[in-house]
This record gives sequence, structure tokens and C-alpha cells, in this order.
Amino acid sequence: MAVGVGNVWRFPFVALDNGGGAFLIPYLLVLVFIGKPLYYLEFILGQFPSAGPVEVWGICPAFRGIGYGQAIATWAVSTFYVSLMEMCVFYFFASFSATLPWVVCGSWASSMCVDVTSNSTSYTANSTSGSQGGISAAEEYLVNEVLKVDPEGFRNGIGMPDWRLSLCLLLSWALVFIVQARGVRSSGRAAYFTALFPYVVLVAMLIRGVTLPGSLEGILFFLTPRWEMLLNPGVWYAAVDQALFSLTIGFGVVMTLASYNDFRNNVHLDATIISFADTFTSLLAGITTFAILGHLANEMGVEVSEVVKGGGTSLAFVSYPEALGKFTFAPQLFSAMFFLMMFTLGLGSAAAYNNVIITIISDRYPNVTKVWITLSVCVVGFLVGLLYTTPQGQYIVTLVNHYSGGVSIILLMVVELIAVMWVYGLRRLIRDIHFMLNRSTGLYWKVCWGAFNPLFLAIVFAYSQTQSQTLTYGTYVFGDIATGIGTALAAAAVAMVPIMFVKEVWIRYDASKGLRHSLANTFSITSEWGPKDPALNKEYCDLLAAEAQAAHRRPST
Repeated sequence: MAVGVGNVWRFPFVALDNGGGAFLIPYLLVLVFIGKPLYYLEFILGQFPSAGPVEVWGICPAFRGIGYGQAIATWAVSTFYVSLMEMCVFYFFASFSATLPWVVCGSWASSMCVDVTSNSTSYTANSTSGSQGGISAAEEYLVNEVLKVDPEGFRNGIGMPDWRLSLCLLLSWALVFIVQARGVRSSGRAAYFTALFPYVVLVAMLIRGVTLPGSLEGILFFLTPRWEMLLNPGVWYAAVDQALFSLTIGFGVVMTLASYNDFRNNVHLDATIISFADTFTSLLAGITTFAILGHLANEMGVEVSEVVKGGGTSLAFVSYPEALGKFTFAPQLFSAMFFLMMFTLGLGSAAAYNNVIITIISDRYPNVTKVWITLSVCVVGFLVGLLYTTPQGQYIVTLVNHYSGGVSIILLMVVELIAVMWVYGLRRLIRDIHFMLNRSTGLYWKVCWGAFNPLFLAIVFAYSQTQSQTLTYGTYVFGDIATGIGTALAAAAVAMVPIMFVKEVWIRYDASKGLRHSLANTFSITSEWGPKDPALNKEYCDLLAAEAQAAHRRPST
């Protein structure tokens, strides 16, 4: 799950949008002090009770809405993940052309187009526009031929779905269903291929990328620190957003997958290995991407930051195809392998995201066959995904990515930390970790969980939102209606917290002695929190009983 599209597709464009090296240092610091601790925490929360993101809130039912809010955000993100897979399918089939279609400027190209065989000198001499620089054939192919992006955005409403992309989307959802039809075991077997194959292709792309003229300038743009940017809260917000998204923290995915672990599984080691693999993959993809961007900048006579004229979300489908066109030996083979890799990355991520929704529905309706639940989720996902195949599809991706994949998740993560660390209590959690792993919790974890993580996330989120600017895609600025819809997406997820709080209080009201007692019960641990194994559960209950007796005998001060 952690090695996915978030590394190869999302990380490079977030780094580009935030100044390359200006983004790298905050990102690495956030991974060490935010990403790794929260990843370990969500592993613990899922594995200890063997429960998904809703049932886990037996630890404190007042916050059960966090699980439902995460499910809404996760479902929204999963729909655009499959839309990325759909684009990979399109490019995969296009790779079998005699000449890669994005290598030369075709009938879809504008006068600004620069193909792979051109350079900035020939472009400047031949351009009818008279402007410096240009737009690569790979970008024009993506924007004009594949996506058919409407430059007017939402001003013309939402157009009809493209039939070619719709068929690719249907195939993508069909494969997601096949992978998930037999549950988490079939997804796990597929992961051996989906997680390892990308490294083979990325290394091949990197080797080719660094041999291109101008690649060093791109790599230096990515790796050179800009210390003054550390004072920019927007960059820190982007770093937090990317770290949570890449590790899928706060989406309920980690909890769901951890719930299948054995109770004594060493999640401390798992969290260390996976967080390192995630960081390594992001850096590998970043260096590869910026090497190619440096070459494109050299060809078009522009700065690295100005290479991609359209929205940053399309970066992976511009830089990588451009490099593939430079392969002198069997470019079609390498292209097909690359987009197969991108598809498998998306498949692994989409399957994990969908698993959260399927698990929540299955827990709520245990008598319904999981295959039918999986099929229903995939069918609804396909129908919603048709929005991404319209000329406004990339604008919708930008909205969903920013609000559902960013704003709502960070806010829900803050509430989750408050619930676990300050309501349930850090001391109790440390006791539970010791019971499960027979491992003491060090000062690093205590400081990060108990104080630094919730305060830092809250401060960065609050400041970034008060200073936030209107969302854009390329040169298009989102209007009030689009911004309102995006805000509603985030609000729908966050609103589940107070809604479910009221429901939990209401459930307990009749059985309690009044509102005060029902409120107290809502903030108290339930039988859902504890090991599923009966023998381990009895041992845990005995531990709690002994702890309560010791506290009762302790003289008051």
C-alpha cells in the first residue's frame, strides 16, 4: 500500500509545485517526526483489537465518526486512483503503435508543440507564435488527445464522458473487483508483484533519464535546499499532506490491513521497514522525474519549474512518456512495461482503499456475502468515475485530491490523536503496546504522539487554511461554486464526527441514568477494544482488573 501511485505520481508534482529542494527538507522532517510515529500508531490501533476503522473506536465510542469520515474520504480518493489506472490502460495500448504517439506533434498539436526530435533552437525559429519556450509533445498529447481537457474548466458545465477512457475505466474496475473478489488473501498475493515490479522499471527509467542532456540541472533543482522556504507554512502543509497521503495515514487503510495481523506481530519493525521503503521510493521517483524535467527544460529553453504548462497532477504522464520516447532500443517495450507498472501501483492502492469500504460494510451487514458487497462498491465506483473521463475530469481530480485527500484527512488525524492520546490516554496506550508486543515505548514515540504530532498538525492546518489561496489547475482558477463543492466534500467527512457522537449518546441515553451518565459512557472503553482471541482477551481483562484494584488501594493525595 505504501509503495504506490502516491510515490510515483503524486510526490513529484507536489515537489514541483512547492519548489523542488524547498519541499524536500520539510518532507523528510515530517516523515521522521510525523509520518513514522503515526504509521506505527495506526498499525497498533488496527492490530490490537483486530478491527477496522469503525469498530476500532471501542477505545472511545464518542469518536466513532472518525472512522466513517475516513471512509468517505477514502472512497472519494479511491475513485480518482482508478481514474489514474484508466489513463495507464490508455497509454499501455497506445504503446503498441509503430511510433509512440506522444513522440511527435500530431494533428492534435498546437503551434507551441515541441516534439522529441526538436530542440529549443528549431522551435524558436519555426514557431508561429513568436514566444519563447514551448509545450512538449507529450504534454499536448495528454491534454489534447487523451484527456481532451476543456481550458474553460467548469464554465461550460461538465461534458460527456470520453468513450475510450470509459472503456479503460471499466477494465480497471473489473480488475480491481477480480483482485478483491476473494478478500484480503487474493489482494496479498497480488501485492508480491505489484510492489516489486515498479522498482525494476523505475531503475531502468532512472538510468535512461540521467544520460539525457540537462538532467543534472533537474536533479539539482530537486535536491538543492532552499532554507528560506522553511519559513513558509504552505510548504510544511504540503509536506504533511504528502506524507499522510503517501503512507495512507488517516484513511483507515493501515488499520484495516493491520487488523488481519496476528496479535503478536511485530508492527514496530513493520512500521520502520515500510516507512523507509516509502521514503526511498519517493526519492527514487523524484530523482527520476526531475532528471527528465531537467532534460525537457534544456530542450525547450525554460526553467525546470516552468516545464509543465498544465496542472501538476499530469506531471507523471508528461515526464515519463517523454523519457520513454528517448529510448533508442525498443521504446514500445519499455513504454508498455512502464504503464503496466503504473497500473499495478494503482491496482495495489485502489484495492487497499476499497478494502476499507468493504470491511466497514461487511462489519455492518455480516450476513451479506462479501463478493456482492465488493461488486456493489466497484459498480458505484465505476459510475462515479465516469466524471473523470469528461473534459473537466482533471479539474475534478484536483478538487478531490485537495479536499478529500488532504484537508479532511489532516483534520480527522488531529481529532484521532486527541481521542487516543488525550481522552483514552497515552499511558493506557503504552500499557496496551507492552501487553501486545512485550515492548517498552521510548521517549521519541511518547513525545511525538502525546504532544508534537497533534499540536504541529493542528497549527500547520489552521495557519495554512487561514493563508490559503484559491485552488488552481494550470492557469485555471477555481470559482466559488467549485470551491464550495470541494469544501462540502471535506465537510461531509469531518461532519461524521459530531453526527456519530450524537448517535452514540442517544444509544446510551435510555439505558443510562440520564444525560450525564450517557455522556460518560460514550467516552468510556467498550468490549470492542481488546484482543479477539478469547484466551488473550481474558488475560487482558485480568490485567485491567488488577490495574483497577491497584489504583483503588493507592492512597489519595
